[in-house]
This record gives sequence, structure tokens and C-alpha cells, in this order.
Amino acid sequence: MNNKSTIHTLLVFFLFFSFPSLLSAQVNDVEMADIMRSDGKIYVVVAVLSVILASLLIFLIRIDRKVNRIENELKKD
Repeated sequence: MNNKSTIHTLLVFFLFFSFPSLLSAQVNDVEMADIMRSDGKIYVVVAVLSVILASLLIFLIRIDRKVNRIENELKKD
């Protein structure tokens, strides 16, 4: 397992998804979000997005490990 590439993948993932949310955090006049928050639906949206992002992260880490394993096998030959 290449620990350096896993850390790199996590860092890129975090930066990719944190910067747009930080830039758009200054907008407070979103009527749809207020309606969804008052109905309690915003928590469902956040939960679904969290599950999707977590599954993508797990998928990328698994693919990275498999590629590293294949690369190591090819280097041995």
C-alpha cells in the first residue's frame, strides 16, 4: 500500500470539495434552502450527499490500492 498516494488522494478530494463550499458560504438569501430547512428535508439532502461522497471516496481508495498492487507486481517481473 502506498501511503503517500492515499494521503495525496484524500488531500485532493478535500480541497476539491471544500473550496467551492467556502466561496459560496457568503450567500445567505437562498429561499429554497430556507424552505427545505423549515420542512426538515435539508437533513435528508445532506445525508444523501454525504453517503454519495463517502462511497466515491471509498471507491477511489480501493481503485488506488488495486492499481498500486498491479504496479508492484509488474515491477517484480
